[in-house]
Amino acid sequence: MKTTTEKFGATPHQPSLWTRADALKVRADDPTTTQPLVSADFPVLNNDVFIWDTMPLRDLDGNVTSVDGWSVIFTLTADRHPNDPQYLDEDGNYDILRDWNDRHGRAKMYYWFSRTGKNWEFGGRVMAEGVSPTAREWAGTPILLNDRGEVDLYYTAVTPGATIVKVRGRVVTTEHGVSMVGFEKVKPLFEADGNMYQTEAQNAFWGFRDPWPFRDPKDGKLYMLFEGNVAGERGSHKVGEAEIGDVPPGYEDVGNSRFQTACVGIAVARDADGDDWEMLPPLLTAVGVNDQTERPHFVFQDGKYYLFTISHTFTYADGVTGPDGVYGFVADSLFGPYVPLNGSGLVLGNPSSQPFQTYSHYVMPNGLVTSFIDSVPTDETGTQIRVGGTEAPTVGMKIKGQQTFVVAEYDYGYIPPMLDVTLK
Repeated sequence: MKTTTEKFGATPHQPSLWTRADALKVRADDPTTTQPLVSADFPVLNNDVFIWDTMPLRDLDGNVTSVDGWSVIFTLTADRHPNDPQYLDEDGNYDILRDWNDRHGRAKMYYWFSRTGKNWEFGGRVMAEGVSPTAREWAGTPILLNDRGEVDLYYTAVTPGATIVKVRGRVVTTEHGVSMVGFEKVKPLFEADGNMYQTEAQNAFWGFRDPWPFRDPKDGKLYMLFEGNVAGERGSHKVGEAEIGDVPPGYEDVGNSRFQTACVGIAVARDADGDDWEMLPPLLTAVGVNDQTERPHFVFQDGKYYLFTISHTFTYADGVTGPDGVYGFVADSLFGPYVPLNGSGLVLGNPSSQPFQTYSHYVMPNGLVTSFIDSVPTDETGTQIRVGGTEAPTVGMKIKGQQTFVVAEYDYGYIPPMLDVTLK
């Protein structure tokens, strides 16, 4: 198998590399890149459901948008089962951790609304049962298209396979709340091709999901980011000098890191409506570094492209590590080259004392970062935990050139709009 730089040859662009040398610079618990501790007495948004990936309604420029004064978020959601026998322990008590860990298999897209950008009211399912072509509705992006309230929801249809799809509907408001209408016809857009992006046949642990469409501020074209893995049979990838980077003596051994092949994918629309897409080579690869670059998204600031993605400790390769959280890169143009923010790529990680407290962070153009609570220790040893499945406190972050700084903490699930659209 060729190295990343060799593989894509004469293409419109060469993928930028997140190297092992970059990852060696990751430092947990740096106060400028660490999420504040989440208290174990956190409030729960809704005791009937778990929620995790949060997707604020936005426009194609990335602005978080309210409609008629109502903020709207979409979330991956699953019912809680406190009375289901399969989630009761031998003493008849609810095993919430087992229920929480099973949530991905029944993930559905729900929506919530608010007048304040927090204290979210439960809206319900976006699509009726049976509309989505697969068993699971995984994360994506809701786009407000116009002042008629039309919304394109891009998401990932999973099992069987993994397909980037979209469904169009409308948001309707009254003085009392918000409803979603339509969302009845799902259109498949594209799947992994096996040439640029790894397929399930090449790797049973592959990832292909999390569409994030956007309008490029410089050329005005419609593009889409997504998570992928570099194509090729599992274990066949080569971690070469370029992927290793400038490591110090004693760090040349890459172990089994050839199994880590994450990338941030990109596609360009051939039409104005986003119904016809062409996949392009990845913007960024992490071969030999990490196996997941989930929920990639941009912040456009000061003429630069700030690329953010989320990843886990457990998906790092041999010899490198980092906390669960947000990683970021910056370039002067859409197709790079990208360099890691803060020298390492780490932008906002969980503290080592609470390594699983939050995940699925989403960086908004106003510098606010939302995420969900996964699990928080309730004792000093960390052996007892409280499962979340609810919104985490929002964090304020400042971006300055190639550096980022945590500067504030806000209320749970605080996602204020950046602009309001009056529907006609």
